[in-house]
Amino acid sequence: MTSPVVHVIDDDEAMRDSLAFLLDAAGLPARTYESAAGFLDQLEEAAAGVVVTDVRMPGMSGLDLVRRLKVREPALPIIMITGHGDVPLAVEAMKAGVVDFLEKPFDEQSLLAAIRSALADRSKAATDEAARERVRHVLGELTPREREVLAGVVEGKLNKMIAHDLSISPRTVEVYRANVMSKTGARSLSELVRMVLLTRP
Repeated sequence: MTSPVVHVIDDDEAMRDSLAFLLDAAGLPARTYESAAGFLDQLEEAAAGVVVTDVRMPGMSGLDLVRRLKVREPALPIIMITGHGDVPLAVEAMKAGVVDFLEKPFDEQSLLAAIRSALADRSKAATDEAARERVRHVLGELTPREREVLAGVVEGKLNKMIAHDLSISPRTVEVYRANVMSKTGARSLSELVRMVLLTRP
């Protein structure tokens, strides 16, 4: 098969079927797997494309899968689907090499856009020094408190944890976080994390 394939890995059959239907309707060939181990067993025969995986699954987790894929197939882009409470795991996964993560419930168009972007050119942003400089400039314009909140977000901490660390209320953290999103132009939490990681060696 010459067309890139979207490999969907989720232990929830209803989610697998829903995503397969969405991808088929969008003209994106898809294969589904009920476990990370099941996907790895077929990795040698798997067509090139992109992986969409849940973060929490019985047996091997999505994060464990990311680590193994980065050894066996480092060029295969991975998008992670996460529940709200799994954001710290998703941030850790991005540091391990995931190209994007989407919080449930996610917009279908956001998933399709993430997949198409990963298929089009996953490495462009990482090699674009001009993009790095733009991000460094924007981050340099943040206030000290905004930078502290951002640091907590990138470490994968939830708002209440950041609030405790900084001795402010969770609501105040939300305000600072919204300010950071606005100033950086990040449209999602994953994009914000990616921007910060882009500036790191």
